[in-house]
Amino acid sequence: MGRVILSLIVLLVYSGVAAAQMKFPQGATKSVATKTADTPAPKPVKKKKASPQPKVPPAKELFGSVTTPAPLAARSIGSYAKGCLAGGISLPINGPDWQVIRLSRNRNWGTPQLVDFIERFASDARALDGWPGLLVGDMSQPRGGPMLTGHSSHQVGLDADIWLTPMPDRILTPQERENITAVSMLKDPFNVDPTKFTLQQVKLIKRAASYPQVARIFVHPAIKKALCQEADLVGKDRSWLSKVRPWWNHYYHFHIRLKCPPGMDGCVNQRPVSSDDGCGKELDNWYETLKKSAIWMARQPPDYKPKKTKKPLQLRDLPKECKSVLTAGGIEPLASDAELPPSALEAVASKEAGPPAPRLTPTQLETLLNGGKLGMPLPDRNPRR
Repeated sequence: MGRVILSLIVLLVYSGVAAAQMKFPQGATKSVATKTADTPAPKPVKKKKASPQPKVPPAKELFGSVTTPAPLAARSIGSYAKGCLAGGISLPINGPDWQVIRLSRNRNWGTPQLVDFIERFASDARALDGWPGLLVGDMSQPRGGPMLTGHSSHQVGLDADIWLTPMPDRILTPQERENITAVSMLKDPFNVDPTKFTLQQVKLIKRAASYPQVARIFVHPAIKKALCQEADLVGKDRSWLSKVRPWWNHYYHFHIRLKCPPGMDGCVNQRPVSSDDGCGKELDNWYETLKKSAIWMARQPPDYKPKKTKKPLQLRDLPKECKSVLTAGGIEPLASDAELPPSALEAVASKEAGPPAPRLTPTQLETLLNGGKLGMPLPDRNPRR
């Protein structure tokens, strides 16, 4: 009996050894745990880099290179600074009471409503206010959109720049229209020159602001100040002043902006202006900012030009319909590796419409830094009796 038990024990031991040898062949000395720990982890599979998307020119190059309007129903699409223009029409370069300046830019386009407005405004200003005629600067490009130079707005065919220089009594040649320079209305960064900004200019701006379809008019803060001081000389009604808003660089022209025409889907209005005439705290705040800016500019070299920090708008930043506007009529958009066409290069090279903004003289700068003020109150050109 003892032998039987002993035999069974030997058999069990032998079976265990055999099983172990099957799992771990001869010469293998590491345990399962040890082998697993020492085995290097599998190398991660490298993801293939996605093919770079083809570079698309900025929207200003796409729209600035198209010389014809979109053959679509007339519409302003999007907002004044982020949109496009379908079915635009051009303001004739000559009219009985206007002439278009800087023809090389091809920016005398707008909605039918804008073109009709300019023609009526020009006629009224001559007949009712004695203005010799309008010199019309930039409106919009044939299909609107961002411009190659000069503006962040003017994109939907509802904006127009009107020079504060009276129209000559003859038809200007194309070359004269490229070379003529608008007259600055300022004598220093804070005050208009009363020999240049007269009651004629006050009446002209008031006339423009009087139309119900006008949403805003932009002028230099010094011009806004002069309008506030002289509004009573052109009538008791001061409500038109609420539409006249101070803004940078509008010292030789004023910018007219129309409301979206009624029923025009996809056109985005600005918030309506308040009923306040803007001649109080708002204008004071502008002058504080203007003072800081003038002091800073006076300390820069004469040839200083501010660097552009904003990235240019891409087509994807505009309303989706603007892609259809851009390509309507079989237009092939500018390719990524293509150069701007000659018409666009001519627009880029065109002369600035007005002279540089006035800077503080060293004496004026010292006066401001010492707490002084520049300028005298405008003379009362029409004393009340």
